[in-house]
Amino acid sequence: MTNHETRRQILYWRLLAGVFTGDQQPTLEQASADIVDDLGLPLAVLDPGITIDTVTQRYPEMKAEFESLDFAETEEPRVENSAVENDTTAEAPQPICAADVRTAALVSKLLSNVFATGSGQVSATQLAGWQSDAQWLRRCLGEEQAGSVQGVLTGLEGELVSRMRLREVLADPHLAAQLTPSMSLIEQLLRDKHNLSGVALANAKRLIRRYIDEVAEVLRTQVQQTSVGTVDRSVPPKRILRNLDVDRTIWKNLPNWNPENERLYVDRLYYRQTAKRTVPARMIVVVDQSGSMVDSMVNCTILASIFAGLPKVDVHLIAYDTRALDLTPWVHDPFEVLLRTNLGGGNDGPVAMAMAQPKITDPKNTVLVWISDFYEFDRSQPLFESMEAVHRSGVKLIPVGSVNSSGHQSVNPWFRERFKNLGTPVISGRIQKLVHELKNFLD
Repeated sequence: MTNHETRRQILYWRLLAGVFTGDQQPTLEQASADIVDDLGLPLAVLDPGITIDTVTQRYPEMKAEFESLDFAETEEPRVENSAVENDTTAEAPQPICAADVRTAALVSKLLSNVFATGSGQVSATQLAGWQSDAQWLRRCLGEEQAGSVQGVLTGLEGELVSRMRLREVLADPHLAAQLTPSMSLIEQLLRDKHNLSGVALANAKRLIRRYIDEVAEVLRTQVQQTSVGTVDRSVPPKRILRNLDVDRTIWKNLPNWNPENERLYVDRLYYRQTAKRTVPARMIVVVDQSGSMVDSMVNCTILASIFAGLPKVDVHLIAYDTRALDLTPWVHDPFEVLLRTNLGGGNDGPVAMAMAQPKITDPKNTVLVWISDFYEFDRSQPLFESMEAVHRSGVKLIPVGSVNSSGHQSVNPWFRERFKNLGTPVISGRIQKLVHELKNFLD
């Protein structure tokens, strides 16, 4: 092993010790400090309490180095096949150089900041710093690889939020201003909102609304191309230039082509039919507000409000646990909806279905979006039978197990299999899947 290989191994062993034991090993610490100093890097690279943003602010020349980190690059695997080893034409692995050791130091810094979260109380500043470092990691990983670790990052963030004295932070406007809204933080705020008052409650509401606005901006971009209503073939097309169907006009008049002078004589123009039905499409969104579904509930509540703002879409919103609550009067304001929900409790889907069914007046023009993990008490069979009946009546049924930023979530396998057999498989994963399904129904 070369000197450079040894130095890189020391940095990685120090990283592993910090992540898995949380203890500082004096020998590794001193050796790592010597290596970092020899590389011309600041000792801040070894301090997990200093964020990447702070390092790049103090040492601007390092910003480009962090931005260029590529976690997709891996070492060449060792080849054990003797025939290949004896092949002199085989390309030998590149030896480790000083640049590789420098990269290892920066990678260790980033991974240590994100995964070595320690223990004990967490301040608002520490949470904000961790969120910033986690965003650096996502950028370095790239979209595809970042998605594979999102669940881990979400879990770490939730654990950090749970270690905060959130009520004390919210009561201090200066500390509250340092909080960066995230799903983990919003969940804690929604769970604790009944215990907050005065300044703390006002700051909690401000954070919830800020998060809603940020998510809504992203979802609105995905929905904005949605056109609502199907073409009504019984209404003759308007004979105006913008409705002219050029391709059809040429095709229908091809018999009038004169090869001698190479001209197409048009004796009839064809126009596109653009008139749409005036009957609004009805969207009924039923949301399980048990604690396990908070991510999906927040996302779908915001999504429902966006679709409610589109012309010719009549959106109804129901939240349930052991009771059902009709939130339709507030569907245009997800902030008000979330403040009226109560996280936790059990699941009693038939209660929600009893409230949703009377809203189905035109089945073929109705979509029912049901968001739940479908872990019912002892009423699984009645709920599925009622959903099957709704589906067979002509309603577009979209069961949703999870739509969030962290990936997949457990869904009752009993329901999952039956929905699949019904031809209405459960949607789970990123919310773009639900947006796509709704756009297909409304287009």
